[in-house]
Amino acid sequence: MLTRSTLLAYFSCLATSLCLAQQSGKDELPALTVMGQETANQRPVTTFETPLSNLDFDPRVDFQSRNMAEAQGDISIRGGTFENTGVQVGSATLLDPQTGHYTTELPIAPEMLGEPRVLTGADNALRGFNANVGTVSYSWSEITPGGSLTLGGGDHNLNFQRIHHALTGSYGNSKDWTWGAEIEGSRSESDGTIPHGDHAFDRTSGRIQLLGPDSQTDLFAGYQDKFYGWPGMYSANTSRFEIEDYQLRLFALNHFKSYSEESHYELTAFHRQLTDRYFNKRNDPSFYEAWHRTEAYGVGVTGRHQLNPKLFLNHASQISSDKLVYTDAIYKGTSLGGLDKGKFTNRNYYRVSLVPEYQHDLQPNEKLIIKGGATWDETNRNNSKVSPIFRVSKIKTMGKGSITETYLDYSETSQVVGYSAIGGSTSGGLFNSNKNLDREISKTAEIGHFIKTNDWKIDSSIFYRWDEDLTDWTYIKADTGSRTANPVDIDTFGFELIASRTWNNLQAIASYAYLKKNEDYKADVDGSFYALNFPEHRATFGLIWDATDHLQIRIDNEWREQKENIIRQVTGAPNKSTFSHLAASYFPQKFEDLELFLAYDKPWEKDFQDIPGIAPRGDQFSFGATYSW
Repeated sequence: MLTRSTLLAYFSCLATSLCLAQQSGKDELPALTVMGQETANQRPVTTFETPLSNLDFDPRVDFQSRNMAEAQGDISIRGGTFENTGVQVGSATLLDPQTGHYTTELPIAPEMLGEPRVLTGADNALRGFNANVGTVSYSWSEITPGGSLTLGGGDHNLNFQRIHHALTGSYGNSKDWTWGAEIEGSRSESDGTIPHGDHAFDRTSGRIQLLGPDSQTDLFAGYQDKFYGWPGMYSANTSRFEIEDYQLRLFALNHFKSYSEESHYELTAFHRQLTDRYFNKRNDPSFYEAWHRTEAYGVGVTGRHQLNPKLFLNHASQISSDKLVYTDAIYKGTSLGGLDKGKFTNRNYYRVSLVPEYQHDLQPNEKLIIKGGATWDETNRNNSKVSPIFRVSKIKTMGKGSITETYLDYSETSQVVGYSAIGGSTSGGLFNSNKNLDREISKTAEIGHFIKTNDWKIDSSIFYRWDEDLTDWTYIKADTGSRTANPVDIDTFGFELIASRTWNNLQAIASYAYLKKNEDYKADVDGSFYALNFPEHRATFGLIWDATDHLQIRIDNEWREQKENIIRQVTGAPNKSTFSHLAASYFPQKFEDLELFLAYDKPWEKDFQDIPGIAPRGDQFSFGATYSW
């Protein structure tokens, strides 16, 4: 709940940050990804829309879900684990100290955020925070007046509703300053695509904004309540009808300031609280239940400052703290599942990145850019780490907006593990922690080429990553239902190709990714739940077709060949799979503000397990209407 005292605190923080950051320098080493819509379908079939809904078929990420992506989704980038992925809003990465399984939870309406940018390599090394492999980064959008109302349903007793409204106005007597406010409410419930896969979601979010000629300030508050069930959700035992029930609160203050054509800074402060209650057996709640409440808060600053026409300074920093406010578990009368058995239950994080940049004109339309710097990471619970960042690129601009870029970069990143891996029981149970896990180190070398013309965008890259002391959850054949946190060294080779093409009434995007891993575990293990659960081959194809002035057809497809896994073999689950998401929208001629839509998810693949041993979701049909004003 957003109280008067909370509002006063955040406005006080804003006033302080303006004074402190006025001389700081929007971000960054530019992300070499295809900007714009990467998937055909933005709206999910199974529930209301979230900022991460459209990532299910995104060619740059692998979204592994329990129940559905909006229920509990793990984002993997370039073969890393869900723990190696960060989610950034503004200039701050939002931490979940308990587990990376909750990193993707954002109680934010999609209208409030811009298109996601997937940061990898040197881009992630500069801007990412405690995320070794990649970061999904969002900016705060400019509020536009208007709103919408959505009502929908589908099979499996699915029903969902959503309302969003925004208004703007002039601020004072100046035409250069405007204010905006928006509020949104969403809910969804269903019996689930398989038995015991039901859900009930609610979200409320609001934002106020002050927009100037060279600045934007946003104050946000959001609340999300989720209940969902799934057989074998974490135990990989489909006879266990597990459930989760959690409440998430997020407050954020963001300020962006441009103080010259090439100089700007962005500051973000946040407070995040998650209360989670988990039951291992729905039909016997007393068998095993675990409660956790975590809090995380921090301040992040990113920017770019021009020193002279050829020399720039890119910078990023974040200070964060987290704590386990409450942790408890009941397992047949003994406390085994709590996360208070490690060396600590709170931690402070400090990170500073400085990357100078030099630009040299080779020809009137050709430029050489060299960037080199380092990142300093430290916590009060782990040793510090200095990591280098280097990038050299050649950019050539041609007529009609065409551009090509060839780049080579090398970067190092580091992160520390969450409380589930270091703070739980070491004597048995579903999860076995390891108190001795320390900082994880990743080193990445990459070469790539980017082409953009009026009609085409092509992004290709080859990379090699060395992971040292990566934390993975492993198992042995005698007990595939129990998981132990173990360190592992992994070398990963990868190739990525993303291409998109636009015609008059047609947009298409296709991609292919290849991954190869060599692993060296520091203990005797027979299998991996996460680090080795990756597609060796993955291809996507999306299509948006404006069939008529009033009818739009959208198709997303994904084909993958997963690395072999013992649990998949035992359960008879396939290593290969094809997924599709089909949708259509009709805009009646006499009602221009009305959209009638229908969608169908997973029409043919039913047996593939996103995570080994965890029951796959079934097919889902939905329909509805959206009225906009």
